[in-house]
Amino acid sequence: MEGMEKWTNQLQQWLYQVEHWVHQTPASSLYVAIGVIFFTPLILLLISLFRRTKSNTIVLAGLTGSGKTTLFYQLRDGSPHLGTATSMEPNEGSFMLHSEFSKRGKIKPVHVVDVPGHSRLRPNLDKYLPQTAGLIFVVDAVEFLPNCRATAEYLYDILAKASLVKRKIHVLIVCNKTDKVTAHTKEFIRKQLEKEMDKLRASRTAISDADIANEFTLGVTGEAFTFSQCHNKVTIAEASGLTGDIAQIEQFIREHVKP
Repeated sequence: MEGMEKWTNQLQQWLYQVEHWVHQTPASSLYVAIGVIFFTPLILLLISLFRRTKSNTIVLAGLTGSGKTTLFYQLRDGSPHLGTATSMEPNEGSFMLHSEFSKRGKIKPVHVVDVPGHSRLRPNLDKYLPQTAGLIFVVDAVEFLPNCRATAEYLYDILAKASLVKRKIHVLIVCNKTDKVTAHTKEFIRKQLEKEMDKLRASRTAISDADIANEFTLGVTGEAFTFSQCHNKVTIAEASGLTGDIAQIEQFIREHVKP
């Protein structure tokens, strides 16, 4: 009982001191003090969450044969590694971009994931989207027309994913193999993809809400579809994995994974 009485007296003294301080402190200073007490932990928490979610992962996606793996090797080794077989598993690694090798140890490495383009293996993409800083969608600029429909379907699926839209992940469409004479231009590919995706958008409105619970609707009702209508930023570039013309890809990577 004596110990309890001692603690009670101490508590009363603290309460008196707090009450005295409150009465002696100007209202403006009091509000500032309360704000600091309550908002400082919140600000620190938000800062820590921001730092924790900052990613260095870049994902390569696209149909089988579009040249994703060749671009992966060019980014890592500066070589196309001709003769490699199409992988059935994601090809990934953390490394310095080959063009930045002289700065090794001074800048941040990039974690690049090459997701297989086979339709049965595309669900692997969902595993990486929550940690992706940017997504590169690779298109074969030579064999584009025969694969236009399939390319548009895969790209539509990606751009409609809630995990990509909510995080506003920037998507770069790369028209690969532009070193070939028969390669289509990026403007031609962009226009054809927009036309094909406009048709897809019309057909997919018939899908039930339950089936698209994790998807967003693309485009603007009553208007022809364009990539500028997408919820997240979509840009288009040209490259050649064979010759190593990948400057636009490297620029995209360093925009989203800071050195």
